Amino acid sequence: MRYFFYNANPKGLFTEDCVCRSISVAEGISWEKCHEKLSNLSREYGTLLNNVDFVEEYLDKRYPRICYDNMTIGEFSKIAPKGHFVATMNGHITAIIDNVIVDTFDCSNRIIKCCWQIM
Repeated sequence: MRYFFYNANPKGLFTEDCVCRSISVAEGISWEKCHEKLSNLSREYGTLLNNVDFVEEYLDKRYPRICYDNMTIGEFSKIAPKGHFVATMNGHITAIIDNVIVDTFDCSNRIIKCCWQIM
């Protein structure tokens, strides 16, 4: 398992913005562009951009979803094909780029819920 520290937040803040951090990295766009896109969509839906149902619906409409039972993020990062993924777990979402977890902390020991292959 490999982990790479990266904070996509343009102000370098450590805040609860994992949705924008992970999706922006996986989609290859800036944090600002991702925030703007998700903010506009969430406003249309009448919800917050970090609402789990909103995030999952956003991803489901664009990318294939794969769910796992009792597998850690680290285990998934070892077996995943090369590519860009986002993966959810209880209370967090992270990016996995070419088998490397890209995040502000190493979440490799957390249990994966589902992932979406972005590219």
